[in-house]
Amino acid sequence: MMIAETSWPDAAIAMTGVLLVLAVAVALIVSVAATLRARMSVQREVAYRKLAEDSAAAQHRTADQLERAIAELGELRSRTGEIERLIKAVE
Repeated sequence: MMIAETSWPDAAIAMTGVLLVLAVAVALIVSVAATLRARMSVQREVAYRKLAEDSAAAQHRTADQLERAIAELGELRSRTGEIERLIKAVE
């Protein structure tokens, strides 16, 4: 069995090359992860903005319905008052 002899300088250059490749790979992975986190953050913000807009629209619809209900209640009170006066007048 023959073992190839490698000098220390050649081994050091090879290890440095491997470490350089690993460093570039780690930097690339970190960069991709940061980009993905940023995209997810933007998507989350868009979803929150849409939710806030939908909530505001629902609040406006509810306020409009409440105003109509108050107006109808006032009209019903007015009519009820008129009916009470008519009943008292008939008695």
